[in-house]
Amino acid sequence: MRNTQTRPLHSKFSILSSFLPFLATAALLTVIQAPINLSLLAWVAWGPFIVACSPEAKPRRLFVVGYVTCVVYWMVNLYWVAPVTIAGWLVFCIYTGLLWSILALCFRFCRKKRVPLFIASAVLIVGIERMQGFFLGGFFWRFLAHSQYQNTTIIQIADLFGAGGVSFLVAMVNGMIAELFIAVRQRTKDHTSIVHRPFVPRLAFSVVLVAGVLIASIAYGRWRIRQSDECVTEGPMAASLQSNVPQSVKETFESGQALFDGLMEKSKAAGQAGAELIVWPETMVQAILDTDMWQWLRSADSHKALDKALREHAENNAYVLVGAYGSEVQKKDNEIYQAKYNSAFLYKPDGQKDDKRYDKIHLVPFGEVLPLRRSMAWFYELLMKVKFIPYDFDYSLDYGTHYTIFDMVGEQSEEPKPQYKFAVIICYEGTVPEIARTFALDENGRKRIHWLINISNDGWFVRFKNDNVQPSMELPQHAAVCAFRAVENRLAVVRSVNTGISCMIDSLGRIRDGYVQGTLPEKAMDRKGMAGWFMDRIPIDSRATFFSKYGEWLDYCCETVVVLLIIGWLFRSVKLKVRHKLF
Repeated sequence: MRNTQTRPLHSKFSILSSFLPFLATAALLTVIQAPINLSLLAWVAWGPFIVACSPEAKPRRLFVVGYVTCVVYWMVNLYWVAPVTIAGWLVFCIYTGLLWSILALCFRFCRKKRVPLFIASAVLIVGIERMQGFFLGGFFWRFLAHSQYQNTTIIQIADLFGAGGVSFLVAMVNGMIAELFIAVRQRTKDHTSIVHRPFVPRLAFSVVLVAGVLIASIAYGRWRIRQSDECVTEGPMAASLQSNVPQSVKETFESGQALFDGLMEKSKAAGQAGAELIVWPETMVQAILDTDMWQWLRSADSHKALDKALREHAENNAYVLVGAYGSEVQKKDNEIYQAKYNSAFLYKPDGQKDDKRYDKIHLVPFGEVLPLRRSMAWFYELLMKVKFIPYDFDYSLDYGTHYTIFDMVGEQSEEPKPQYKFAVIICYEGTVPEIARTFALDENGRKRIHWLINISNDGWFVRFKNDNVQPSMELPQHAAVCAFRAVENRLAVVRSVNTGISCMIDSLGRIRDGYVQGTLPEKAMDRKGMAGWFMDRIPIDSRATFFSKYGEWLDYCCETVVVLLIIGWLFRSVKLKVRHKLF
């Protein structure tokens, strides 16, 4: 009788103990990111997970524990997505849960085959991070690298390897520390001296190699930082406007004029302060600014009025970049329909609007576009009815296709006047490495723009409480991710974000505090849930980078290894089942 009661208790304790290392890693991965910023813990965060994936662990249990923990981890850390799109939040969490299950089985396999853990950790973790970008257009968020955004020296290797290179380095150290812990624990268990002769050379070589890579990364980072004094020059004076409007207010379209007037007031102040370029946040001009579309509207008076106000504001003053919805009439399958885009428009000091327009290329699934909405219309009608998506109508936008480069003539005193080129990345495009690097270089591998502008509407991720805007963790994390686009391509990033964080990020990835003139707080990361503006000079870096030319080659190599391990595991499972049936 005693034994029958003991076994269930022991089994429950065993299952609970299986979760603890995974939960420890989940907790550590949570606190290393902004705004908590306990970034030093990133170098050991994966350790409990790696140690738990021992060759003796049951594969099925590792799979289940990894899946459950990962789903909970993402549901907690992406809590700010749920109010926007429950469907998108659930689908992403359900998918990414599989990644930790796969990772756990891969670690178990590598430990069984005695693959050095500093190599296994680096390759597997970077590969799994890259696989976040596989589903529904990708979600390049909360990478191990992003926790190091304040570690300016370390992140300089991103101009060679991208953010994945920084993750690779941090994961390598994680694996080395885990291997040391496992070795010490095993020697203690076997009552063998830690200086046992076969143990020392193998582990010592690994420690020396990892230390060498870390030292080399630090040396490279310091060299690139010193080099910037010779490669960076001062560009034009740019002003960034920040509104403070939750999406619940903006989406009614009833406050369009009030939003416009508030931003125009800040824009005029920036122009008077001497800004040569003034940047407004994403879609904060609630009008159709494409003149060709006006003839198709029932009434175009309000749209014409805002367009006229922007022309008059820019004339003899500054370049004004605004976010609005682009629109054009297209013919498809013998039907005429209105294409709708999330766009950026540039008004010039001659009082004209630039003929070019940038249309957002990477749309957010469920937030901006309904995937397969035409082939599965019934499904999305159901989602709208149960409020699983933001609106109760088909709000889907169309994908942009052209990487637009805007031109600007500087107003500095030297002759001839400097000619500048810049590009715009809208909202979550700042998290997608491929978009920024495509803008960076021309067909001959030469740098073709001087800086990037990131306009965003992060009002989706704030809430009202007692008439105050309550920001979420998304705001500082979004800024931290954008810092890597700056380093990867040696391009400064000017951010103009509804509800924050609007800031200047230099080509070393430093999120600048302070400015020449403005009303926002001096400390950039304090610019959350408030309105204001700041003006600063854009630093221009002449360096073209290896990453801009070759992209995420390291990430794809690591992802390929993970995919091959998955294929190998599936093939082996099928082979064993066939053999079992035959014999």
